[in-house]
Amino acid sequence: MNSPKNQLLLEPVFPSDYPEVTEVWEASVRATHHFLPEADILYFKPLILNEYLKAVDLVCTKDTTGRILGFMGVHGDSLEMLFIHPNARGKGIGAQFVHHAIHQLNVRKVEVNEQNPQALGFYERMGFVVVSRSELDGLGKPYPILHMELT
Repeated sequence: MNSPKNQLLLEPVFPSDYPEVTEVWEASVRATHHFLPEADILYFKPLILNEYLKAVDLVCTKDTTGRILGFMGVHGDSLEMLFIHPNARGKGIGAQFVHHAIHQLNVRKVEVNEQNPQALGFYERMGFVVVSRSELDGLGKPYPILHMELT
């Protein structure tokens, strides 16, 4: 997957995949969301597993052994979640997910934790710009959210 010529194979995510998807979410969050205390990771994990995954249209990509490398969740014109396993980061998977979201699913918006500068830079490189900011996240926690839209 290092080459852009290697097209990402997207597969649907089924409810039976949710535990593995949640494992990828947790590994990704631990590698990228250093601002989140352990208590909040443990708070969000069952919400991801039991609520958030079923609220979006999910696709994933897998390695040759069938393990999920990353997943994306879209709702309407918003990219609601994009998480790549730490072992698969830096190989263009996230960019291919976003390219698919923009060109095939008409995604125009994404929200990013302000305290995650890597994600902010990634989405800026993908063509998104910050249009507004919320002091609290959607659950009222003190994690400022940057609202981004495609230029």
